[in-house]
Amino acid sequence: MRLRAPVTEPCDAALVAGTPHATALRRMSQAGGRLATAAVARMQETLPWFRDLPPEHRAAVGLVVQDGIDSFVDWSVAPGGREPSLVFRGAPRELVRAVTLQQVVEAVRVAVEVVEGAVPDLAEPGEEQLLREDVLRYSREIAFAAAGVYANAAEERGAWDARLEALLVDALLSGEPEDALLSRAAAVGWRQPEVVAVVIGPTPAQEPEAVVDQAHNVAHKAGLDVLAGVHAERLVIVAGGTLGPLEMAGALLPVFGRGPVIAGPAVAHLRHATGSALAALAGAAAVRAWPGAPRPVPADALLPERALAGDDEARGRLVAETYKSLRHSGDAVMETVATFLDLGGSIEATGRAMFLHANTVRYRLGKAAKATGLTPSDARDAFTLRIALTLGRLQGL
Repeated sequence: MRLRAPVTEPCDAALVAGTPHATALRRMSQAGGRLATAAVARMQETLPWFRDLPPEHRAAVGLVVQDGIDSFVDWSVAPGGREPSLVFRGAPRELVRAVTLQQVVEAVRVAVEVVEGAVPDLAEPGEEQLLREDVLRYSREIAFAAAGVYANAAEERGAWDARLEALLVDALLSGEPEDALLSRAAAVGWRQPEVVAVVIGPTPAQEPEAVVDQAHNVAHKAGLDVLAGVHAERLVIVAGGTLGPLEMAGALLPVFGRGPVIAGPAVAHLRHATGSALAALAGAAAVRAWPGAPRPVPADALLPERALAGDDEARGRLVAETYKSLRHSGDAVMETVATFLDLGGSIEATGRAMFLHANTVRYRLGKAAKATGLTPSDARDAFTLRIALTLGRLQGL
């Protein structure tokens, strides 16, 4: 970016003549370029971070120093008439990212030392103390002005990051191409955690900006990376860390409003988070069918409700992971499970209906549980098994 020359307003000679240290101010105005060069040279010698800056940024700092020294004369004549923050208007915007506020304060200190060292050569007898006092007061004003410039820049950057973060969450929900997604995520500080999952729940009764800020604060305390977006009454958080999805969702519970919170399945990378987001969205749409669902609840635990709500992915998984597992366990196991469910979960009734000993029924139910991960005697698992059996039969498998 091309640097602009500092914009200064020449001081009124008549006004300078009317000040108690007029001679010193005139001499300082004439020596401004020399003092700025000396200050930059001192920074080069004493400030390692300044030496490490790219040439264009060192030049920008030099222009700010030059403008500051030139503006000091105007400020000394009329302290309320020259806004110190104008010193920074000639610097490129990226300088705020390249140089920290602490470094600006160090640069101001060095410049003040150089100017103070020149006071004996600039001031007439009796003017030295007045000039030194003005230099110190002005350096304080410059430091406050710099803090204001950095605060405004941080606020603008925060607003931009919030907008970019919302776009990232939207992109995940809609399945944006991965390259653009990953580059944007890096811009808002997303690292590459081991586990990524999307968590969805009600938005609390706060401003969206406050909700997102709280999400980041809670996540930071829990050691998680997050990208958060408010979608009307729904809060979507992409969480990353070393914990499992349910543990991450549990850590983020204070961020959500009252109601069910759904944790999508774990994925290994942000580029795959769209799948986790879609599962969590499907779970959020179907969770009302399970009033007793835990909070948070995994999206995979809602496969039966999602299947009944028309989720093709849930239907496919129930058939592939549950129905086909039963089929692979043998017709006898599948028939025993179906009969057990039809007879209200009674081992004795199942044995009588199938002319089996109760222990044989228990053995086959155990095989079914081992194959599917679902216990037929558990009410919730029994519901899942029944839906899976129904779907498999409908497909003629």
